[in-house]
Amino acid sequence: IMTPEEMAKVQKYLRSLFENQKITVKKGDGNNAPAEVYVGKEFVGVIYKDVDDGEVSFDWNMSILCDDLQD
Repeated sequence: IMTPEEMAKVQKYLRSLFENQKITVKKGDGNNAPAEVYVGKEFVGVIYKDVDDGEVSFDWNMSILCDDLQD
């Protein structure tokens, strides 16, 4: 589970990387839920915290529905 500080750091990184201040990272619903990523009001994915041998990484999972790809 990501801490509020980690969510803030990841949000800052994503905003800088994608040059988009509308990106927000929020706590997910539920006790063990991953953090949620939004662009404005649009939900775009989840972020999981991974700790392996003392190394911490964050994995972003973004699903794109076929309906979203319609012209």
